Order: sequence, then structure tokens, then C-alpha cells
Amino acid sequence: MSNTTNLESTNTSAVGTNRWYLSTAPIVRALAHLSVPMAAAMIVGAVYNVINAGFIGSQHNTAYLAAITFGTPLLGLIMGIGGMFGAGGGALISRLLGASENEPAKADEIKNVASFAFWGSIIVGAVFGGVGLLLLHPLVTVLGANAAAVPATSAYVAVMLAFVPILAAAFCLEQLVRAEGAARQVMIGLIGSTIFNVLFDVLFILELHWGVVGAALSMGLANLGVVLYFVIWLQRNSENVSLSPRWFTLSSTVMKPVVGVGVGELLQSGFLIITSLVLNNLAVIYGDAALAAMGVAVRIAQVPEFLIMGVTIGVLPLLAYSFGKGDRVRLTAALRGSALTVGGVLLIFTSTVFLFREQLFSLFSADPSVIAIGVVVLTAQLVSSIFNGFAGLITSLFQATGRSAAAIVMSVGQGVMFIPIVILGNLWFGLPGIIWSLTVSEGIVFLVGLVMWFTSRRAIDRGLTEGTPDRAEEMVKHGEA
Repeated sequence: MSNTTNLESTNTSAVGTNRWYLSTAPIVRALAHLSVPMAAAMIVGAVYNVINAGFIGSQHNTAYLAAITFGTPLLGLIMGIGGMFGAGGGALISRLLGASENEPAKADEIKNVASFAFWGSIIVGAVFGGVGLLLLHPLVTVLGANAAAVPATSAYVAVMLAFVPILAAAFCLEQLVRAEGAARQVMIGLIGSTIFNVLFDVLFILELHWGVVGAALSMGLANLGVVLYFVIWLQRNSENVSLSPRWFTLSSTVMKPVVGVGVGELLQSGFLIITSLVLNNLAVIYGDAALAAMGVAVRIAQVPEFLIMGVTIGVLPLLAYSFGKGDRVRLTAALRGSALTVGGVLLIFTSTVFLFREQLFSLFSADPSVIAIGVVVLTAQLVSSIFNGFAGLITSLFQATGRSAAAIVMSVGQGVMFIPIVILGNLWFGLPGIIWSLTVSEGIVFLVGLVMWFTSRRAIDRGLTEGTPDRAEEMVKHGEA
């Protein structure tokens, strides 16, 4: 009787912890806890991008707007640096948390992983930022700034480069905190950062009139706040994660799985930059209406895409934890539940947007030529979101189970395939070929992902049972295997 009471007491106390959502919470509750905050933070971030553009636009300086546009690819690359350490480190931490339920000693390795990921992002970020500042003028030229926009772009990029270690650390920490199931704390950090970013924008841009320097400074200081918040939260609340330099290691058992999985994030960011540059240069041939239509379509399609990304990114710690624990039943249930959620979101939002696509477009533009092209672009974007949603879920599964080669293929496949497809599409079909090229390339990546998933299922099963013989025998006994 006392044992039962103690067990119930333990379970009750665990309900309020983030680890409970990873280990034993019902799948629906776990998915909601992990995914909803991520989707909310992404949507808030998208809204901020619009507000930030409004602050810059209020200065009535075209060069400022151009500088922000030219600096966007660089920001994507910085995010890739942080993502390389954060994605790989976060996935490994979640796996080790799961494995520690069977082998408590595994929890000690988490400190090494967290310290390597955190300080690695800062060190690589500092090197990248320093080299960028030394080569500032060539870098601005590569980004595409023309003579009129060079001064503003140089100022914006210079401030951003000075904050690269902070920005990379912020992107890394976001994923390390989420690795323990603390999605709500990540949401608080990201939304708080957005609020402070807006406040800094008001001060630096509207009051002090520092233009793009103020915009870059606002972003850097807001992310510094994010870093401080996550560091303090981890120190006060995490039983396993430590960011102390004394735990930093270059051991292959840490570096290989972290960088092996995370490098796909960096490569993906690089290919996204190339993809954007190629797409813009080809689309500009067809005039401003085509460019405007693509820009509006992307913004409309972002809402369902962010909701889907909230699920596919949010579920990663749950998949990794279940894999590390050797819990095939929970891993399968999490994968099935997230797939059904992605399918439900796609069905509701993409069908709604498709039915009212012309009405939605008319809210952004009254130009009939823009609307005509935009409806086609939006249709292609919606079909792409279907492929991209399920491909993202497969990528998260590969990252969660430590299948680095498959994760890299999924991360860079779209970028690798897109370039020849869009060039041939433009050559053979003109503007429609450009519009549908992204859809075709993402469809191919999805099919490749399905093939890799089917061929790797046995290897994943072996990974589930290795080191957990008791769990494997129990599953066979109850007919679960």
C-alpha cells in the first residue's frame, strides 16, 4: 500500500516537469506541450519581421530597406552556425536523457554535450564574425549591394557581424533548452526577445534615428537578452545541462554526433541563400509583378508552414528521448501522432487558403496582373507545404535517431535539386517553370525521404533495442515487437 502511495506521489510530482512530457505523458498532451509554443513563437517572429520593415520604411530611405534585404542571407547563415551546434547537441541531449532511464551514468555525458555545443557556437561565431569584419567590403559586394546601398549595407552588416557570437549562441541555446522538453520556456524567451526588439527599434530607429545601425543593434541586444535568460534558466532549473567551460570537450564521442547531425542545418542555410539568389535573379526577368506575387504568396503560405514547423521541430526531443530510452512503442506513437497532426493542419489550412486564395491576395494587391500570377504561385506554395511538412517530420526522425547521413541528405537535398530544376524549368516553361520548380524539388526530397525511412527502419529498430535488453524482452513478451 505504501509503495503504491509513493508511486502515485512520484507521478503527481512529475506531472509539472518538462521531462514528464518526454517520458510518460499521453502523446497528445506531449505534442501540444512541445509543438504549440514553437508554432506561436514562429508566428510572433514573422509578425515582428513585418513590424521591423515598417520601422525601417518609416525613415523613407530606400537604401535602408535594401540594406535589410541584402543582409538577410547573412543572418540565415548565422542561424545555420547556431543551428549546427544546437540541432546536433539538442538531439543528442534528448537521446542521452532517454538512455539515462536505463543507464543513469549517461546523464553525466549531457554536460559535455551542452558545453561543447554552447561554446562551440560562440567560438565559431566569433571566428566567422571576425573574418567577416576583415572582409567587410568584399562581403557586401557578394551580398549584391549596389553603389547607392553600399554605405547602409556595410553599416548594417558590420553591426550584425559584431554580434555573431551572441546570435549563434542564442540560436544554439534555444534548441538545448528545448531538448529537455522545455518548449514553453523557449517560447517565453523568443517572444520576450521580440518584444524587446520592438522596444529597441522604437528607441534606436524612431527616437535616435540610427537607421539600419539601430535595427542591427536592436537585434543584437535582444538576442543578448535571450542568451542571458536561457543561461539563467538552465542554471536554476536543469539537473543535467551545464554550460561551464570545464565540461567542454573535443572528444569524438561528442563532436561526431553533434556536428554530424548539425552540419545539415548549416548546409541547408547555405543552400537556402543560393536558392533565394537564383530564384530572384530568374524571376526579375519577368518584371516587378512576378517578384511582388512571389513575395506576397510566401507571406500567406507562412502561416500553415509555421504551424507545421511547430510540430516537426517540436516533436524532435520526444522522438530522440524515446529512441534513447529504447521505447519503440512511444517512438512509434509520437511519430504517428505528429504525422496525423501535420496532415490535419495541412488539410484545414491549405484547403482554406486555396479556396479563398483570390480574396486573400486582393488584401495585399489590387493589381490584376499581380493577383493572376500570385494565385498560381500560392497554389504551388500550398502543394509544396504538403511535401515540405512530411519531409520535415522525416528529417526530425533522422536527427532524433542520430542518422546523420540521412539527415544531411534531407537538409540539403532540396537546395541541390532546386538549382538545375529551376534553370531547366525556366528554359522549358518560362515563368510557370520557375513557380513550380520549388514544388517539384520538394516533392522529390519527400520521396527520397520515404525511401530512406523504409530502408532504415531495421537499423532504427536495432538502435532501439541495443543496450536495453530488458525493454526488448518485455516488448517481445507482450507482442509489441
